[in-house]
Amino acid sequence: MLRKIRITLATVFFAAVTMLFLDFTGTVHAWLGWTAKVQFMPALLALNVGVVVLLLLLTLLLGRVYCSVICPLGVMQDVISWISGKRKKHRYRFTYSPEKRWLRYGVLAAFVVCLVAGIGSAVALLAPYSSYGRIAANLLAPVYQWGNNLLAYFAERMDSYAFYSTDVLIASLPTFIIAVVTFAAIAVLAWRNGRTYCNTICPVGTVLGLVSRFSLLRPTIDTSKCNACGLCGRRCKASCINSKHHTIDYSRCVACMDCIDTCKHGAIKLRLRTRTATKSPAAEKPAVTPEQIDTARRTFITATAMVAATSALKAQEKKVDGGLAVIEDKKIPNRATPIVPPGAWSARHFAQHCTGCQLCVQACPSDVLRPSTDLQRLMQPEMGYENGYCRPECNRCSQVCPAGAIKPITIEDKSSTRIGHAVWVRKNCIPLTEGVECGNCARHCPSGAILMVPADADNPDSVKIPVVNTERCIGCGACENLCPSRPFSAIYVEGHEVHSRY
Repeated sequence: MLRKIRITLATVFFAAVTMLFLDFTGTVHAWLGWTAKVQFMPALLALNVGVVVLLLLLTLLLGRVYCSVICPLGVMQDVISWISGKRKKHRYRFTYSPEKRWLRYGVLAAFVVCLVAGIGSAVALLAPYSSYGRIAANLLAPVYQWGNNLLAYFAERMDSYAFYSTDVLIASLPTFIIAVVTFAAIAVLAWRNGRTYCNTICPVGTVLGLVSRFSLLRPTIDTSKCNACGLCGRRCKASCINSKHHTIDYSRCVACMDCIDTCKHGAIKLRLRTRTATKSPAAEKPAVTPEQIDTARRTFITATAMVAATSALKAQEKKVDGGLAVIEDKKIPNRATPIVPPGAWSARHFAQHCTGCQLCVQACPSDVLRPSTDLQRLMQPEMGYENGYCRPECNRCSQVCPAGAIKPITIEDKSSTRIGHAVWVRKNCIPLTEGVECGNCARHCPSGAILMVPADADNPDSVKIPVVNTERCIGCGACENLCPSRPFSAIYVEGHEVHSRY
């Protein structure tokens, strides 16, 4: 029964989180957005104390239930491992293996150092929710969208508009490659050895493993009923059950309840930690010595303090040429300062809190957000205006960010927030290169920051060129996106390190 409850809850959480990354209508997040905010790393970086405390208390009560129910990457591994176990003679394929303590705590230490140093790319690479987000956004979402477009195609032939087609874009080739490699590596480990990734590499799994050593309810082996068949250890995907010595490594146990379901003699049950399972000599010897408990407690307190202190520090819509230029794809300008979304408030705040999960990239209706290719900010989104511009009436990215990297911002506040300023490039401007009128940038500027003036001050009839009022410019990118100049726009947006309001 416990295993069935766990599988049901895990299925619900996994489907809900996955739909957040597949949805292109903007409606799913209103109902299921909370499933992203209860993920451990986003809650920690957002300083969402309530969620972090709740997850820690849940772990103290039941062990690493988070890893087997709430974490989408953990559930994905269970699905792959379950499929692998369906093969003949592979159902009981696991064996007990000692804890790779040096690797677990080495990765955790490196993870904390990267958090302190602000190396967002390393944090994004190791955080489990972010890893699954990239897999869902880069591998699952395109397939889902292609399927939707196929349905839209056939529906249109039947005069039905129940579906509509959408652009299928790969936001960033490096991030796509990272997503493929991550999925391949985790899938191979899960196919062969179950939860190896969770118990050797995942920093969240290591932190929660320290807490779960002291969980109140845990699977316990009653040696008076055990017939030493070893099926529990061979079924344990966490490889944490030593059936010969009747011990369980609770720091690696993910509370999947498979062992309870496997044992036909009732030798394994969920019991209180303080309760003695049997009076046999083998059970009277404590599985964990007082010295080991003291060491684990010190390690847990140190790791928790480090992570807590760190978190406290911390396809183009329409190609417009106006009949003045050859239609071709625009090239990305070389910005001195990258542009981060309104609500991020500063580049530093964004870099310290963003987990690179790609949820905002998927949610952006204008295809403005894309993963950065800069090594220090690899996979963290930045703004680009080749495919569209940041519409003043949209605040979708601030609504979906679970890590607090993009704070919720109202439409009114967004319209007066300066995330950058437009820069005019004289040599690219069509009125000067072609000698014809344009004015696209001024016509479409939502803040009225661009004024067209005669190129020759002494000749009012000369072609008009744009002049930018940087005090009014909010950096939305409408001018850059709609400029007909190719391959580089005659006007582009330079980002601000710290956002301001006028």
